[in-house]
Amino acid sequence: MVQELNIGMIGYGFMGKAHSNAYSKVSHFFDLEYKPVLKAICARNEEKLKPFAEQWGYKSTETDWRVLLERDDIDAIDICVPNNLHKEIAIAAAAAGKIVLCEKPLSMNTAEGEEMCQAVEAAGVANMVWYNYRRVPAVSLAKQLIDEGRLGRIFHYRSLFLQDWTISSDLPQGGEALWRLDVEAAGSGVTGDLLAHCIDTALWLNGGIDTVTAMTETFVKERTHQLTGEVQPVEIDDACAFLARFSNGSLATFESTRYARGHKALYTLEVNGEKASLRWDLHDLHRLEYFDHADDSLVRGWRSIHVTDSDMPYMDKWWVPGLQIGYEHTFVHQVADFLDGLASGEPASPTFRDALETQKVCDAVLASASSGNWVDIG
Repeated sequence: MVQELNIGMIGYGFMGKAHSNAYSKVSHFFDLEYKPVLKAICARNEEKLKPFAEQWGYKSTETDWRVLLERDDIDAIDICVPNNLHKEIAIAAAAAGKIVLCEKPLSMNTAEGEEMCQAVEAAGVANMVWYNYRRVPAVSLAKQLIDEGRLGRIFHYRSLFLQDWTISSDLPQGGEALWRLDVEAAGSGVTGDLLAHCIDTALWLNGGIDTVTAMTETFVKERTHQLTGEVQPVEIDDACAFLARFSNGSLATFESTRYARGHKALYTLEVNGEKASLRWDLHDLHRLEYFDHADDSLVRGWRSIHVTDSDMPYMDKWWVPGLQIGYEHTFVHQVADFLDGLASGEPASPTFRDALETQKVCDAVLASASSGNWVDIG
């Protein structure tokens, strides 16, 4: 029999919607031993909370996450709040014996992340961090090709995540929609928000990173804080670029900015190996570009693989070949993998401990940008 898993969601923003949608859809497409139930949604703003709960089908609401954690009818806590709240909620949820799912990045820094890891491990509760780009079928296919050795020895990894939404100096910082611009809430700027995705995917595809050297820039130095009305220094990074050396000897370049005019969410990656190369672009997320040097020279060139056939990652759960899926499906896949892990006892990645490795790289990047030196990953 299918067992219900009662979800207690904390937060109703962009990620709250993405996760709620995934919980709602997953059982329609995946045969699982667990079925998520939208049991309760929690947020401080009751005026906005009630309509959200009604729209998404949550059975109840709470305005205090501590009360939510005390409820016996909640099995899993999903943390979709600003980064500075992750640690306290996750540790308390683990102590309450709840399954803990947490939006990325795991924490404000490595030290906090380590505390969170110790808490879930000591409590023995299942846990996961929402690095959803691993679950893009084309990216999962890239992982499969690399693991099969089709690229051979890896020489280079490069990745970009470019946006342009903070260019205006009139944009305030802080508050419900703009907490990502407030260092007290976010911990960092593009490094923790955008590059964390690039780093997580890179670690998954290409293994550990040993050392980095980085530079960051904050282009608008002061902004009005939305909550206080005061003009305050901007302490997050607007742009970051760094070099890295992987444990396998390959070299990498990473870049992210919110000041690339014309780019709303350009996330790309490319991997170059001795035998083959591959590349992927979020704007065309259902395609994987692939070059195989073993091809006959008359037809050798980059090919575009349309990742929709049923023998490709996740695609047997969706439509007929040729019909693509989108961004929201990555969250459905992550829920499905997590629930499979609950049933099998083999945790779905990234766990808190997995995501801590990304946090270590982020911290090293920021430390390098501050010191101007190469920084080894601890």
